[in-house]
Amino acid sequence: MTEETPGFEEKPDVPSGATSDDAAESAESSQKEGPAAPAGDAAIITGLTAQLDQVRTALQERTADLQRLQAEYQNYRRRVERDRITVKEIATANLLTELLPMLDDIGRARDHGELVGGFKSVAESLETAAAKMGLQQFGKEGEPFDPTIHEALMHSYAPDVTETTCVAVLQPGYRIGERTIRPARVAVAEPQPGAAPAVSKEETANDEESGGPEEG
Repeated sequence: MTEETPGFEEKPDVPSGATSDDAAESAESSQKEGPAAPAGDAAIITGLTAQLDQVRTALQERTADLQRLQAEYQNYRRRVERDRITVKEIATANLLTELLPMLDDIGRARDHGELVGGFKSVAESLETAAAKMGLQQFGKEGEPFDPTIHEALMHSYAPDVTETTCVAVLQPGYRIGERTIRPARVAVAEPQPGAAPAVSKEETANDEESGGPEEG
């Protein structure tokens, strides 16, 4: 049995060459650090972080899918509405095109003073119904000839026109909105070949006020 020497205390191992102050600081730091965190907790945190990143990525993908579906649905609705309007316009145009010969007869009867009695009431009701469906009549005498809305059935020359002009409307034209369902059928006149340009009334009045055209 060994006897302990009174007053002797065990001291922590001190590396060779270290002073007593270094040994004291090493002992204090080891006490402050405490026990190290288990390696299993770090692995769990890493796994949870990876799962969170996956969830965020999946959420972003689903959000993008939803936005794309919403955009496609809105485009589909607009396309269906546009097609519905187009089909309605075509059906209306087809119906009114079938009525044009009757409207022409009504117009001729009116020009000859034959639109009287019950026939007049029926004719006016038909014209009102066609107008409510969007039918518009066009074509007037004296307006410039426009090949996009006029169809020339007769042609002549006239000294009193300065451009190709509609001088008679043989059949009025009809349109629905911007859609022409029948061009106006007209007789046109062009300026007489070799004729001097026509002088307007305003120019004639100015010449009379100034004492006639100046002589060269």
